[in-house]
Amino acid sequence: MKFFDRVLNPREIRRRLGMNQEQFWTQIGVTQSGGSRYESGREMPRPVKELLRLVHVEQIDLSQVKRVDFEIISYLKEAHPDLYRNLRRAARNRSAGQEGASGDGVVSPVGEGFAPATVTPAVQSEGHSD
Repeated sequence: MKFFDRVLNPREIRRRLGMNQEQFWTQIGVTQSGGSRYESGREMPRPVKELLRLVHVEQIDLSQVKRVDFEIISYLKEAHPDLYRNLRRAARNRSAGQEGASGDGVVSPVGEGFAPATVTPAVQSEGHSD
């Protein structure tokens, strides 16, 4: 069993988020009954695992993610690796600072030290659309 598979216990994540099965599973396109089977040990297909991780662990709003965001990230990594590393570090520090200051009592779905990623959509130029 891989480390990722052991950490990604859907029932535990769902319970920590305080959601019922229908709320939890429908957010990633899985029926309540299908989710119940995954929670009981049935093997999850890789795409379902990835959606679960992105939506419920990383807490990414997939409706806000655009292809151009990934194109920008890829371009920065390739053409300006130092800038990419600095921006990534700044985003992590900002996220960690906001979580520490929030005091909202939210419990991480995967345990201590968990910092959900944030994805900010790229700014669109006037006259261009996705």
